[in-house]
Amino acid sequence: MGDDAGATRAWVLHPDIKSERNRRNPEASLDEARALALPDLEVVGANVVPLPRARPGELFGKGKLAELGARFKAEEIDLVLIDGPVTPVQQRNLERSWGLKLLDRTGLILEIFADRARTREGVLQVELAALSYQRTRLVRAWTHLERQRGGLGFVGGPGETQIEADRRAIDDAITRIRRQLAKVVKTRELHRAARAKVPYPIVALVGYTNAGKSTLFNRLTGAEVMAKDMLFATLDPTMRAVTLPSGVDVILSDTVGFISELPTQLVAAFRATLEEVLAADLIVHVRDIAHDDTEAQARDVARILLGLGVSEETPMLEVWNKIDLVSPENREALGARAVRRDEVHIVSALTGEGLDPFLTAVSVALEPPTLQETITLKFSDGRKRAWLFDHSLVENQLETEEGWAISLKWTARQKADFSKL
Repeated sequence: MGDDAGATRAWVLHPDIKSERNRRNPEASLDEARALALPDLEVVGANVVPLPRARPGELFGKGKLAELGARFKAEEIDLVLIDGPVTPVQQRNLERSWGLKLLDRTGLILEIFADRARTREGVLQVELAALSYQRTRLVRAWTHLERQRGGLGFVGGPGETQIEADRRAIDDAITRIRRQLAKVVKTRELHRAARAKVPYPIVALVGYTNAGKSTLFNRLTGAEVMAKDMLFATLDPTMRAVTLPSGVDVILSDTVGFISELPTQLVAAFRATLEEVLAADLIVHVRDIAHDDTEAQARDVARILLGLGVSEETPMLEVWNKIDLVSPENREALGARAVRRDEVHIVSALTGEGLDPFLTAVSVALEPPTLQETITLKFSDGRKRAWLFDHSLVENQLETEEGWAISLKWTARQKADFSKL
């Protein structure tokens, strides 16, 4: 696809439904929808359509329907992307009325996930999510996004056989994929068990899609993870061992970007992909602080983390990324806000600005809680006393008639190690 003559000409619509609760900024939502579409399609135009309420049959009123249809015909549009949910009935009626293909937000995200998934588990999860979505539409043909790559078996492409449009065929496919997924998940559990034996804490990068997680991951690890300025650039978690400047070794995990109104099929399907977040010792929430809708994005991330069941006790740092894109006066205001919050760090993953203090904070956050105790050692316990000094645990010592009274600050693990001497 892209700029060649055969590119699919698309138009993006964001229905701004006044009666809906928790409405988001319509212009910001439209921009996001355009960004979702841009990598794979030639987006000819986009606009917000104010609606008092969604019509059950065709979503839009008759006048708006005719007006949009005329514009699409004049612009020779092949595909309309609607940034919101569209029922099967609405989709069928709109396609019939306009004489072209239509994808709603769920369908578009599924297409993108299918294009970007890299690991076996990621591909299977996308297939499962797409099949459950298609089941409600009795396998609508997705030939409109003609793929230059091989494509997945269920996605229609040039010369590919499509799954028959009946629920039994889809259910059989879902059962088969779930079986394959169970095997892949078992392999993943073995890998996770092997990692658990390595006493490295896990630091999980989370955040709204396109917040700069992969760019930060690459800068910290030197890994060649795809880091493009497009939404959902990362769909499979990538993990690397990293040594922090303090000398602490950690496993850094780059995860799939979150997004508002993520299709329910994908929340379930990608739960396993986000398992590393549940197992994390520290969560780093990366925010695009230069984005107009950054506050709403942060709320969406918090909501998804809560839905995943992330423990409130898991330490979390907040990284305000892309500071290089912020104007000087706004930088000053952000700096004043960040100073009041110990967990917030202002950085630019692109230039490296602010990363040193952030990494120091990561080391501090991962330090286990310490206990302050005073123990008594006999004069003959020279080896034990030397061990305490070698590990820099002694805060004070006093010579008594019985031996040494030593004041210590140590972790539970260090205390257990000492008891084995």
